Amino acid sequence: MSQNTAPPPAPTPPQGRSGESAWATGGTVFAGVLMTVTGIVDIFQGIAGIAEDNVYARVGDYVYRFNLTAWGWIHLILGVVIAVTGFGILRGAEWGRVAGIALASLNIVAQFLFLPYQPWWALFSMALSVFVIWALASDESYGKHPIM
Repeated sequence: MSQNTAPPPAPTPPQGRSGESAWATGGTVFAGVLMTVTGIVDIFQGIAGIAEDNVYARVGDYVYRFNLTAWGWIHLILGVVIAVTGFGILRGAEWGRVAGIALASLNIVAQFLFLPYQPWWALFSMALSVFVIWALASDESYGKHPIM
C-alpha cells in the first residue's frame, strides 16, 4: 500500500535571518572576541613598552616617532578600553557597537603610527580592525541576541 502524501516542506531559516544577516551576526560575535583578545594583547604590549624602553627594535626612521614609554601607555590604555568594549559587544550592548566602531577606527590609526616598531603585528591588527568595523556596521540584528 502506498500513500500519496506530499514531501515535507524544506526547512526555512528563522524569521528575520537571511543568509547575509546570519553571516553578519556570526561576524559580530567574532568581532567581540577579536576586540577582547586584541585589547588583552595591547595591554601586554603596553606593559612591555612601559617596563623596558628598548624592547622593540625600530625599523628605519619615521616621522611619527614617540618615546616607547609613551607608546606603552597608549597601548595599555587603548587595550583596556578595547577589551571592555569587546565584552560589551558580546553582551549585545548598544554602546558596545558604537564604541567598537570608533575604537576599531582609532586602533587602525594607532597601529599605523606604531608600524616601525612592530610592522607585522600592526598590519595584522589593522586588518582585524577593518573586519570588526564591517561586522559591527553590517549586523542589522545587533543587540537582539546577546551572547552572554
